[in-house]
Order: sequence, then structure tokens, then C-alpha cells
Amino acid sequence: MSSTFIFIIILFYFSLLMFISRLTSRHSKDSTFFDGNRESPWFLVAFGMVGSGISAVSLVSIPGNVGNNNLYYFQFILGTIVGYLFIVFILIPIFFKLKVVSIYSYLNFRFGNITYKTGSLFFLVSQSFGAALRLLLSIKILQYAFFDKLSIPYFATIIVVLVLIWLYTNKSGIKTIVWTDALQSFFLITVIIVSIVTIKNSLGLSTTQMVSSIVQHPYSKLFNWDIHAGSNFFKQFISGLLITIALVGLDQSMMQKTLTINNIRDAKKNVLTFSFFIAFAQTLFLGLGVLLYIYTEQKGIHLNSQNGQFLNTDGLYPELTMNYFGQIGAIAFFIGVIASTFASIDACITALTTAFSYDFMNFEHQPHDVRIKIKNQVLLGVNIVMFLIVLLFWNSKGAIINTIFKIAGYTYGPILGLYLIGLFTKINLKEKWVPLACVAAALFTYLMNIYFINEFQFDFGFMNILVNAILTVLFLFIIKKKAV
Repeated sequence: MSSTFIFIIILFYFSLLMFISRLTSRHSKDSTFFDGNRESPWFLVAFGMVGSGISAVSLVSIPGNVGNNNLYYFQFILGTIVGYLFIVFILIPIFFKLKVVSIYSYLNFRFGNITYKTGSLFFLVSQSFGAALRLLLSIKILQYAFFDKLSIPYFATIIVVLVLIWLYTNKSGIKTIVWTDALQSFFLITVIIVSIVTIKNSLGLSTTQMVSSIVQHPYSKLFNWDIHAGSNFFKQFISGLLITIALVGLDQSMMQKTLTINNIRDAKKNVLTFSFFIAFAQTLFLGLGVLLYIYTEQKGIHLNSQNGQFLNTDGLYPELTMNYFGQIGAIAFFIGVIASTFASIDACITALTTAFSYDFMNFEHQPHDVRIKIKNQVLLGVNIVMFLIVLLFWNSKGAIINTIFKIAGYTYGPILGLYLIGLFTKINLKEKWVPLACVAAALFTYLMNIYFINEFQFDFGFMNILVNAILTVLFLFIIKKKAV
């Protein structure tokens, strides 16, 4: 594709987002940026959350990682389904009963201000790194496909993307995002289907032959029963369950959209519907991954590897799409990258702005002019943090999705532990020790994982979130108040 054509795609797509933003920004109030006036249609929210849940990381990391990890990610997907049920029947009723905007307000109701701010702070750290790493992968693809050809440095590309997101979200925030994410989800699912059809046609396969080729391929192993492996079934399933609870149910960026729905019944339907949408989409990604490696084998394309592991698996899908799949495949993929970039990052930036404004700036108790000032200053600060983290990780290699889940295990584990104690016990805490207990749990998890790998060749894998949550619960019990 020519640089001019790519520029036209970006301009058209962004113009469409700005048009939606203008329509949704009418009749906005001070709180519209954060709660969308609590009038979002539940089905639209569910469909739009697919875009936030997929991101460019899923778009390239899940298919690319098949070469090193087969279809073991499917075990994780199975666990996520159970996690969504927990969110529907446990968390949503609580959040709606308390009428929260920031979901970490629950910790204030249950324990107190220090615990509340501790939980929110762990979210801010985790979401900042998670969102920045998703943005990083998107920027790398945009840089490779377009901005490098114009000799535009990558740090300028980062700024451009962040400014574009700010332009269509700064006024109405989550209200706009609910609608733009639905549009972006449509493009993402279309991209998956177009890519699969393109590869099928390139290989001269019928639909039946394509399915048969995927099923019979050596990479199509679904379950790993090796207890020492990080991709073991039980580790993956439990991780999928807990990471879903933490990264969706206890994640402000995901739950904030659900909380814009005006009643609990529709909110539950939203999450259940979304769970099926996202599981289906991720399963398609796995099938696409096998097809990508079948394509490289049949076309004799050399892939760099070391010690039996493919290198730069995140680059496989973009490389094949831009150089082998023809104009339609390249256009579809590029639109998918743009859609996933905006859909996954806009909600994260809004959520970070919401959490900091409500949890640390006392936003809801401020007068009108102060509210506007707080929102704008926090939004600017969040964008600066995104920029700096992307720069920090720019030279990172490998599957970024693994890095995101590892970081989430250490940062969301304490949040999960706090909620488990709050929901399923009646104990109260000596609050001044809560931050120390949460930090200690994350640190001990990290050290234990290193020890088990060195001594027993046993990798916690994504299950570090379980170890972290258990240690958090244990430490919180140590600092509980004595019953009166």
C-alpha cells in the first residue's frame, strides 16, 4: 500500500470517530465523561467491549504465539468463561447497589480510605503498564506500515496517536467510547474473517480442507498436562478464571462501560453476551494462528528461531499481511490495527482518568469549574505517562501478551486479594499496614517464582496471580483487627 492510501484510511477512520464524538457530546454534564449519564444500551456496550478486550496485542500476539505454545491459550479461554459468571453474579450486584463510579470505592465502604486508595493505586500502576504495552504494539505496526516511510520518528507517532484519542474522547469520555468501540469491534471481527478467507484462498483450500488442515496440524494441541510447564491446563484454566475477574471485573476500564447501563438486569446481560463474543473472537485468533504457520510452511518462508522457539512472533501476522496477502488483506489488517489501537487505549485512558480523579482528587465533591480543571489536568498526566512507558519498552521483544499477563499477575493479585477478603469474610483490617501487605505479597510472589523455576523447574506462568492473591489474603489476615 502507498503512504498516500494509508493516510487516507487513517483520515477517514478518524473523521468517522470525530463525527460520532460530536453526536454523543451533546447535552454533556460534568459527570458524562465518567458515567455516560448511565443511559447506554446494554447490547451496544457488550459488542463494543469486544474491541477493548481484543486490542492489537490479541490481534497479533495470540496468532503469533501459536508457533511456540500451540493452542494452549484455549485452556485460558475456558477459564475466562467461569470468571465472567463470577462477575455477573457477585460483582455487578455490589457495584450497582453502591452506585459507584470508580469501582474501587467498594474498598472504602468495606474497609476504609487507606485500603481504598491502595487498591486504586495498584490499578493505576497495572493499567498504565498494560495500556502502554498494548499501545506499544499498535504503534510499532503503524510505524512499520506507514510512518517509517515518511521518516517520522516513533516518538512522534506515539504523540500523534495519543492526540487523536484525546480529540474524540476529551469531552464526553465514556459516553463517546461506548459508541466508537462498537464501531471498532465491527471492524476487528471483519478483519479476522477477511484474514482467514484470504489465507484460505491463497492456499487454494476449501472451507472443509482449511478446517481439516488446522485440526491435523502439529500446533493444534489444545491441552498441556505437564505440571511443570507454564502452559499446563490447570495453571491456564485457573489463570483465565482469576485474570478475568481481575482484569475485567476489578478493572475500571472494563467495568466503567457496564456501569453506564441504567439497570442491573441489563448490565448482567451485557457481561454474559460479551463473554461469548470475546471467547468466540479469541478462538478464531487461534485458528488464524495455525493458518499463518501453515502458510509459511507451504510457501517456504523462513522464520527466525532460537533453541526451538520462534523469535518475534508478534511480527509474523503483520509481516505476512503487508507482504504476502495482497491489497485487500493488507487494507483489512491495517484497519484492524487502527480499530484495535483506538478501541483498547481510549477506554484505558478514560478509566485511568476516572480512577485518579475520583479516588485521589475528590472529584465528585468539587464545584463545576474545579471539576473541569481536574479532569483536564489528570487526562494530560495520563497521556504523558502512556508516552513515557511506551518509550521505555520500545525495544522489547517476544509476545507482548505474555508480558502484560505477567505484570497483571503482580499488580492485580493484591486487588483480587482485597476483594476476596471484603466479599467473603467479615474481618476488618489495621489499615496502616494494608499497603505494606499488598506490596509484600507481590514481591514474595516474584521471588517464589524465581526460586521454583531454579530449584524445581516449575514455572507459575500466568498463575502468579493466584499465588499473589493467596499471599495477599494471608498477609491481610495477619493484620486483621481483633474482634471486639
